Amino acid sequence: MHYNPDLLDVVGATLVILGVAFLSRVLKQPHMIGYLAAGIVLGPHGLGIFTDQPAIARLGDIGVLLLLFFIGMETSPQRLAANWRVTLLGTGLQIIATTVCLSIVGWRMGWGLPRSILIGFVVSLSSTALVLNYFGERGWLKRRVGEDALGILLMQDLAVVPMLIVIGFLSSKQIDYGTLGLQVLGALPAVALFAWLASGRGVRLPLGERLRADKELQIFYAFALCLGFAMLSETLRLSTGFGAFVAGLLVGAAQDTEWVQRRLEPFRVVFVALFFVSIGLLVRLDFVLDHVALVAVLTVAVLAGNTLLNAAVFRALGERWRYGLFAGACLAQIGEFSFVLTDVGAHAKLLTRFDTQLLVAVIAGSLMLSPGWIAVMERLLKWRMNTAADDGLALTPVMVESNTGHEP
Repeated sequence: MHYNPDLLDVVGATLVILGVAFLSRVLKQPHMIGYLAAGIVLGPHGLGIFTDQPAIARLGDIGVLLLLFFIGMETSPQRLAANWRVTLLGTGLQIIATTVCLSIVGWRMGWGLPRSILIGFVVSLSSTALVLNYFGERGWLKRRVGEDALGILLMQDLAVVPMLIVIGFLSSKQIDYGTLGLQVLGALPAVALFAWLASGRGVRLPLGERLRADKELQIFYAFALCLGFAMLSETLRLSTGFGAFVAGLLVGAAQDTEWVQRRLEPFRVVFVALFFVSIGLLVRLDFVLDHVALVAVLTVAVLAGNTLLNAAVFRALGERWRYGLFAGACLAQIGEFSFVLTDVGAHAKLLTRFDTQLLVAVIAGSLMLSPGWIAVMERLLKWRMNTAADDGLALTPVMVESNTGHEP
């Protein structure tokens, strides 16, 4: 009988992921924290079961696409369009402010402008996968904080493309006009499609009704929609996540497609778990242990600094400080696309090896601490709400049900 040598590794990895995820649930932490920890345990600096991080990451990327696909199905284009001030102005102000602040720090530290801008870009991006998954588990996606976060996260994902162009210019002093042309070519029909859906007009997907009785074909049809739009978006040099989100918007506006989410949900769970495991694989335990104080201080500084900066941006848009602080805490972590920017910066010689390893450790640390940070801010703001003389400053529109049972 043929023995598959990889089977033992797969079984062992599955048991480790299951055990660590179960422990995280016992500790009342989201599953994603368990998956991150499992990645660290299973990685080359842990048990050494998983050593091919790029392969795991490619599988995990499918989970992010499915997550955005599902979010698109549940999103109202009309409400997203009505929230354009937060989506466009808020994201722009947040990225600019973060980059300016890090450039000032870089000037004081003698980093040089290209390196400072790159680090500013890295810190400015939040985690789409973590925030949307966390909000989904708590039913916050359809609340105002969920809508604001969704708009900002989508714009951040799109902003990665011009960030990569800027990084390329900083390293080579040249602009790729061909890439810019493709991005414009892809953005125009996407804007037109969004305007069509935001006007309240529906769509009907080809073969949608005929697939209702065939469960197997439904799975492949749904995968083709999600991954096909993601591939088209990447071909046009836009974010793959943006393409998956647009596909979700189409499905949400179509008729007779309620089966899509039901068929793909198990795949989303598995691939999202692999995504967070792949992030854990990036962390070098020996580096973290050698520089634990530095990593801890920088991680907390990032969470606190991003919270305050995001709160100031929300305040500039007319929101109250307490809402801004909570929404800012939800977006305070550094996101998965920051790993991409860090890798590009390292290859462009804008970062040293020490810089790269430190950024990876801080990004992973901010992701692991983010759910706890959000919970602490939520409890703190609720306490202040209960003791404040002015209930108008409370977090009620976002987090707390009113006495009548309706959200104000």
